[in-house]
Amino acid sequence: MIGQRVRVLKISDVFLPRINGVSTSIDTVRYELENRGHEVSLVAPRYESEPSNGVVRVPARRVVGDPEDRMMKVRVLRRLVRDFASRIDLIHVHTPFIAHYEGIRMARRWGVPVVGTYHTHFEEYLHHYVPFVPKPGLRALARRQARRQCSQLNQVIVPSRQMAEVLEGYGARADLRVIPTGLSPAAFEPGDGSRFRQAHGIDEDRPTLVHVGRLAFEKNIDFLLRVVAEVRRSEPRILLILAGEGPAARSLRRLVARLGLTSNVVFVGYLSRLPDLLDCYRAGMAFVFASRTETQGLVLLEAMAQSVPVVSTASLGTKDIVLPRRGALVAQESSEDFSRKVLFLLENPEYRLARGEEARRFARTWSSSAMANRLLAVYRGMLAGN
Repeated sequence: MIGQRVRVLKISDVFLPRINGVSTSIDTVRYELENRGHEVSLVAPRYESEPSNGVVRVPARRVVGDPEDRMMKVRVLRRLVRDFASRIDLIHVHTPFIAHYEGIRMARRWGVPVVGTYHTHFEEYLHHYVPFVPKPGLRALARRQARRQCSQLNQVIVPSRQMAEVLEGYGARADLRVIPTGLSPAAFEPGDGSRFRQAHGIDEDRPTLVHVGRLAFEKNIDFLLRVVAEVRRSEPRILLILAGEGPAARSLRRLVARLGLTSNVVFVGYLSRLPDLLDCYRAGMAFVFASRTETQGLVLLEAMAQSVPVVSTASLGTKDIVLPRRGALVAQESSEDFSRKVLFLLENPEYRLARGEEARRFARTWSSSAMANRLLAVYRGMLAGN
């Protein structure tokens, strides 16, 4: 079994050009597996006019209330994957919507094992999108759904120890394996912060903070804006760069205006991974993060790979990353404490440089190659027992 070539069908309700942690994870692992000679087929929604790049793109409808996401048309999906029955060894589902249910259906019909990755902690953010339903009801629904879906899988992958503990707390009956996504070698290619500053009209010596991620309510970016308001009292030139788009964008722009931060926050939208996103990371003197729902926190590692120190709260999956002596300062979810740590980094360039070098060394321990080997071991174990 050691040298066995694995043929896997991955299916997801989200993929590039929609940029988020799930898309990044799928793309990174797909590259690693194919680089080892394995066959990876990917089924994902069609967005607008993106090239297929070896992806089976399924026509999809827009999701009401969430213009970034798509819902694949089930009948078309079934027709497009019909020929895969004799060409795959297992199915890997990455999202809990159409992808999950169709993945389970195909696995049972074709007699192959099915593995799923639990990328998202839905319990903590559903209330942002369904505000008319009481929180306790939504939490109970999310937990019940997670238990049911985990029980339908032969194997469940989680990106962090904390997420495994959450599912165990739900009473999920499944074999849980902790396998983070890891970072590809491209993440360590040096970005050009000066180039990014010039492109966006930012003075070379201006103190800057960077946040990369979906502009979503659960990311707690409104808290970071209040941190910037606090930091500005001591450092009036502070600038927060927000890279990403999402359903909270309009609300965040209104809050920027209400807090009087129009000259202290810049929205740069989605950026191409190479080189723009790397340049964006390097343009920051610190990377700031306060999400309560991350199952891994891949953007923290991407910032660290660019030698950018991190100031972050430690919640759920980020607890494995924001550790002492790893290039990160852990802050409380308090604008006073968070801003104090940000200012300490900004005011101490030698300390900031040392923490950045420390961060890059730590990021190198999160190799996507090593994580792909662990995933392959899971695949092969499933096939050996099938």
